[in-house]
Amino acid sequence: MKPFLLVFLGAGAGGMARHAVNVGCGRLCGTEFPWGILIVNVTGCLIMGLAAGWFAFKAGPAWSQDARLFMTTGVLGGYTTFSAFALDWAALWERGAHTQAVVYVAASVVLSLAAVFLGLALVRWLT
Repeated sequence: MKPFLLVFLGAGAGGMARHAVNVGCGRLCGTEFPWGILIVNVTGCLIMGLAAGWFAFKAGPAWSQDARLFMTTGVLGGYTTFSAFALDWAALWERGAHTQAVVYVAASVVLSLAAVFLGLALVRWLT
């Protein structure tokens, strides 16, 4: 139960941060282009790389699985799931599974975009 609570609390904090960046960028840059989400995705990926690298190569035993769950799955998952997507891709690539990495990216992007359009079409059709 504790891991779920840690993820829940971290995701709330990350979601609030994403909203703050989105609102701030909307005020500063306008809303014609989704600058906020672009910034969230890029900064989230940078922070995920830093966190994953630190947890893997620098963190000692004092840094528990709870801290990792809170930061990566919780905070960064709430901030942007794009960072988890990017880390999964990097893990596949670094393992030498290049074909799987390319398929993962292509399938994720194409199927996700298709799913959004399908959802929009279903709502239009039903209403």
